Amino acid sequence: MMKTGILPTVTLAIMAATSAQAREHCEAPIRDWKGREAVRALAEERGWTLGRIKIDDGCYEVYGTDETGRRFEAKIDPATLNVIEIEDRRNHR
Repeated sequence: MMKTGILPTVTLAIMAATSAQAREHCEAPIRDWKGREAVRALAEERGWTLGRIKIDDGCYEVYGTDETGRRFEAKIDPATLNVIEIEDRRNHR
């Protein structure tokens, strides 16, 4: 039976937390950013209706509704257009 200590588990947890923190901010240079039109095209592909696009922490932050009518806020990498985070906004006013 192979013995494992707590250290590998703790190390993995720290690495995961550090990775998540690193994604709170987007760091792509502005010259590499896709335009707001590309963000709107991404939203259309996903069935989203956008109400607002703004820039926060170097990322696009969009507010809208999905195809089911659920309100959300999404953080999008401006260079890759990868969705970094989506937050349900049903309980926000």
